[in-house]
Amino acid sequence: MTASFRLIDTHAHLDASDYRDDRAAVIARAFSRSIGVITVGVDRHSSETACHLARRHQLVWAAIGVHPHDARTLDQTLLSNLEDLAQNERVVAIGEIGLDYYRDLSPRNVQRRVFREQIALAQKLDLPIIVHNRDSTDDLLAVLTKPSSSYRGVIHSFLGSATLADAFHSLGFHLGIGGPITFAKNELLKEAVRHIPLKRILLETDCPYLTPVPHRGKRNEPAYVHYVAEAVAEIKGVSLKQVQQATSDNASRLFRL
Repeated sequence: MTASFRLIDTHAHLDASDYRDDRAAVIARAFSRSIGVITVGVDRHSSETACHLARRHQLVWAAIGVHPHDARTLDQTLLSNLEDLAQNERVVAIGEIGLDYYRDLSPRNVQRRVFREQIALAQKLDLPIIVHNRDSTDDLLAVLTKPSSSYRGVIHSFLGSATLADAFHSLGFHLGIGGPITFAKNELLKEAVRHIPLKRILLETDCPYLTPVPHRGKRNEPAYVHYVAEAVAEIKGVSLKQVQQATSDNASRLFRL
């Protein structure tokens, strides 16, 4: 099916209230540009909504999970609910999961426990993971290197150095590149993108957040993922067509689209 895509936005939040008045139009704009979308849950409600949207739209898939902000809400009942949701064939990943020490909206020890529990769920279900990391790299790597040394998944909204990219690459992860790659003062990320093999890059918007230039400061949407692709092509010195094909193939293999 990947041949029908020009691009795949591997991380969107189509359930967001920002799209309350024009969600169908936002999705239609993506499809008119041959852009497939993975819409990502962050709690029970958004995970359920992601599944609903994926059932309704042929080129939308769902990821389900509990974000570290809401880690305190994950009990055995909710974990079982996620496992039940994952039986939907349109669910292609467990995520957005991970650690966030910037906002610390859930206790850090709870975040780490819930991260491990959702990794275990993904492994049980043979699904890749979508990993959130903000100001928590050391603990994130500590969690990831203990239960396993190899993963199927993506580090969402990667903003680190080439050295950190290598660390995640060695664990088997793809790296999700989004709107910040288009920002002028982001040389660390640009150098990492030059360094990362194209076969390990996925494109994403994280919409409605992290809007790329030239729409920075406005609401983001999946159709804008092409600005990310153009920036990656320029930085790596390859054609836009190469980036489109490689990243779509990468997403299709990882998420079994």
